[in-house]
Amino acid sequence: MQTRTLGRNGPQVSALGLGCMGMSDFYGDRNDAESVATIQHALDRGVSLLDTADMYGPHTNEMLVGKAIQGRRDQVFLATKFGIVRDPANPSARGINGRPDYVRAACEGSLKRLGVETIDLYYQHRVDPGVPIEETVGAMAELVQAGKVRYLGLSEASAATLERAAKVHPIAALQSEYSLWTRDPEHNGVLDACRRLGISLVAYSPLGRGFLTGAIRSPDDFDADDYRRHSPRFMGDNFARNLALVDKVKAIAADKGCSPAQLALAWVLAQGEDVFAIPGTKKRSRLDENLGALDVTLSKDELAAIDAVFPHDAVAGERYSAESMTHVNG
Repeated sequence: MQTRTLGRNGPQVSALGLGCMGMSDFYGDRNDAESVATIQHALDRGVSLLDTADMYGPHTNEMLVGKAIQGRRDQVFLATKFGIVRDPANPSARGINGRPDYVRAACEGSLKRLGVETIDLYYQHRVDPGVPIEETVGAMAELVQAGKVRYLGLSEASAATLERAAKVHPIAALQSEYSLWTRDPEHNGVLDACRRLGISLVAYSPLGRGFLTGAIRSPDDFDADDYRRHSPRFMGDNFARNLALVDKVKAIAADKGCSPAQLALAWVLAQGEDVFAIPGTKKRSRLDENLGALDVTLSKDELAAIDAVFPHDAVAGERYSAESMTHVNG
């Protein structure tokens, strides 16, 4: 397994992690037995970075991950998140909470559900515009001092927010959507700020919510409760325009002798040694395919060819609904 240094002088963590969200939420049917087997297979293959959050389910994904890692805690670099508040009675509703008392309570809940004494990487899932980032990160820093958390992270935070947060406590990682079809961190100053501050970028949805695998050919491929049915990039004319881009990726992958998913993941990892990717899957077979990306090396000419057919502004549609985009810290 390839490893990379997380943050400035931080631990060695697998370059490819495993995003566990879809095992419990948002992507259709659940199969907890296969999901647990997939997590354990990931550990067998040398994947150490597991990613979850208290809002996935809500809460059920942390419990699933906790069950899967029982007896194997020393093999795991465990990341979870707080800050997006869901009402189990109305799971589609969203709130953002970064108040210090909530930070402390959320951490205690996650520790209990995960069945661990310490969270390796604790992210603020979304920045609360009503609470100064200094107050939120200050409360997170207290968790480090108490031994409940090892490293701190933010998710979907702006460059300015990163600058302010890093003055309170070192930030090891920023988790943001980053892939061939979401290249915002390159153009909004976030990637530059990460490198200036010694913060690693952890790319979530590095496969474009599955679109870049080439396996999705129609909205009808989604389960009835799959949230992608209502995601702008998967709707109407946007779907057809984005599918044409994916077909270009498939052609390059075929020439390279790898799958489209492997090409897309190799592209993310080629963006720098400070970049990690956490593709999600519920199946061991897909996990093995994704890990094959570690054997794909892209030359400068190949990277240029990919950029030529898939420039940063080529994708049709916003990556979230208008309401969800308001929660992205711009």
